[in-house]
Amino acid sequence: METVLTGITTTGTPHIGNYVGAIRPAVEASTRGDARSFFFLADYHSLVKSTDPDLVARSTLEIAAAWLAAGLDPDKVLLYRQSDIREIPELAWILTCVTAKGLMNRAHAYKAAVAENEAGGGKDADRGITMGLFSYPILMTADILMFNAHKVPVGQDQRQHVEMARDIAARFNHHFGETFVLPEADISKETAVLPGLDGRKMSKSYGNTIPLFLPEKRLRKAIMKIRTNSQLPEEPKDPDASTLFKIYQAFATPEETEAVRERYREGIGWGEMKQLLFEYVNDHLSAAREEHARLLAAPDHVEAVLRQGAEKARAVSRPFLEEIRSRVGLRPLG
Repeated sequence: METVLTGITTTGTPHIGNYVGAIRPAVEASTRGDARSFFFLADYHSLVKSTDPDLVARSTLEIAAAWLAAGLDPDKVLLYRQSDIREIPELAWILTCVTAKGLMNRAHAYKAAVAENEAGGGKDADRGITMGLFSYPILMTADILMFNAHKVPVGQDQRQHVEMARDIAARFNHHFGETFVLPEADISKETAVLPGLDGRKMSKSYGNTIPLFLPEKRLRKAIMKIRTNSQLPEEPKDPDASTLFKIYQAFATPEETEAVRERYREGIGWGEMKQLLFEYVNDHLSAAREEHARLLAAPDHVEAVLRQGAEKARAVSRPFLEEIRSRVGLRPLG
């Protein structure tokens, strides 16, 4: 049976980019009868970016509640907190010992941090770069390989990390025998990267996100802030260059998308398009928004769900790590 695994880093409130790029596809995948689904809250990963413990804890609750509100059934999947799976950091160290430093040098996040330091004229290209940032792809590899995931639904910006996981798994298998499945990135062309309010990739680091479960009035206000160009109503417009259209496309059916594409050709006004987008997204998220609010008010229930999921996950990870330990020579002497 195919294994599908995905996670979200607990560094803030989930936004609609997280929803269409990871949460919704993962929930849909979990309903398939031919797949085993693993979902995790990447709280170890959050320590790379955040030094605010209260933010990490709050984000863990909000993201777990978001998945549950979006329709994830914890009785049919494995939903767990990364830090509850003790075998993951141990596997990360074992994998670190077979990972080439040159591979990590090519990681996009590390290269971007080095480039920023060099552009600033500093003498130390690694200034301010932690080993957490540098080794991030190895921990992500451990997340994936711990459960031998076949498919990893990710955005385009995470493709490299899954490819690195394949490289590391292949290297381990070469040295110690066939142990790990070689994972594949599962990227939806329509929702791989969702633009934010300013047209750039929707990201917390850019401050251009639309939080997933904003109240109705605040959601409308956020959508009205989306940047557009100066084209007038009645002027034909290019839907593929429009942030409004790309967000609509991520939520709508192919038939609905094509109908709105035609309205762009006819010259839909920006105000009309923003209202159309607001009404569609608001209607799509209204029931989940109500359930999300209920779950936020019941953190003990969410905690119980995560602990139950961790026990199910560790029933897989404990014996597998023992096998891995034995393969590398960490085994009883008698």
